[in-house]
Amino acid sequence: MENYLKEAKAAASILATLEGEKKNRVLREIADALERECEMIMAANAKDMQEGKNAGLSSALMDRLFLDEGRIKAMAQAVRQIAALKEPVGRVLEGWVTDNGLRIEKVAIPIGVVGIIYESRPNVTSDAAALCFKSGNVAILKGGKEASQSNAAIAGVIRDVLRREGLPEALVSLLPDASREGVAKLIRMDRYVDLIIPRGGEALIRFVNENATVPVVKHDKGLCHTYIHAGADLDEAVKIAVNAKCQRPGVCNAMETLLVDRAVAATALPRLKEAFDAEATKLLGDEATRQIVPVEPAGEEDYDTEYLANVLSIKVVDGVDEAIAHIRRYGSGHSEAIVTNDHKAAERFLNEVDAACVYVNASTRFTDGGAFGFGAEVGISTNKLHARGPMGINDLTTYKYKIFGNGQIRE
Repeated sequence: MENYLKEAKAAASILATLEGEKKNRVLREIADALERECEMIMAANAKDMQEGKNAGLSSALMDRLFLDEGRIKAMAQAVRQIAALKEPVGRVLEGWVTDNGLRIEKVAIPIGVVGIIYESRPNVTSDAAALCFKSGNVAILKGGKEASQSNAAIAGVIRDVLRREGLPEALVSLLPDASREGVAKLIRMDRYVDLIIPRGGEALIRFVNENATVPVVKHDKGLCHTYIHAGADLDEAVKIAVNAKCQRPGVCNAMETLLVDRAVAATALPRLKEAFDAEATKLLGDEATRQIVPVEPAGEEDYDTEYLANVLSIKVVDGVDEAIAHIRRYGSGHSEAIVTNDHKAAERFLNEVDAACVYVNASTRFTDGGAFGFGAEVGISTNKLHARGPMGINDLTTYKYKIFGNGQIRE
């Protein structure tokens, strides 16, 4: 492990000084290579899918794992979008001159060696590699065992391009020891690794948080809420709620709990139930909900569960105060939404809900690097430091101060 990480650290110094146009050209070549090797990647993915089926993976996990030509083209397009973004390294974030004539610049630089631990979705391999490369960081990738063959195929394509361009293959690599013990070693190698980004289930996040000596930015669970306020347009509210839950239930920005204002519950809930029934969504609700529509009972644990499946908890609340209190108790700091035409209620929700992304009259499904215009993201941070929300290339930089003098000394 130490020798492997020494190589990564040495490669970081090469990448940190690579010119932006060279990085962009390499990224465009990676995108072309992903499309060119589409059949090979799909063949590797088919093996993972068969093994996943044999292992009894859930339909949500199988959906996250699956690659077809369209998804591989989308991966390539994301890499091209990342290449087209402004150069993140070398940006002057601030600049000033002190009273004694020192000129100080705060300049964006790469973080260094970034370890990314993720599950299920093989597109993360190309997204994370491209984002790290563009921002001047070495990427050490540890995907889930359920996608091992897909990840190996994608990483192999990327490393082939690096080799052809005369760059160290260590700039992008899969962790050679993918066992729990290997991960435990990686997250304690603070001499060589500068940042760990875990994205996955609660058990993974907890393990990394409790054992890492390397700084960690968490991609924690997405226990997202949508609150239908008394001032909502109900046609719009139904459309937003169904999209937030059903468009892709197995992802972290999908809604898990729907809060409905008591003032509109009698009108809204029957319409919502009809719409969710059409999507075969399993509905659970509190007593107030069940007095209006026939759904299964929701217990305390349901409001604290990230289903990642077509299952939805519903709760009737008495106004903005109770909605915010519920989110404060159960939310994971990921994405929260209010549907309302009441400006004051919207402002209160925006200002008082503590989450990385807070929406008014839109689906939580937009919490995504691509949807935000970042090309892709290495994760959606539920941290408050140093990054929050979808992490794009600018969030994969830190900074240094460059100080220019003309003979000043400290007295």
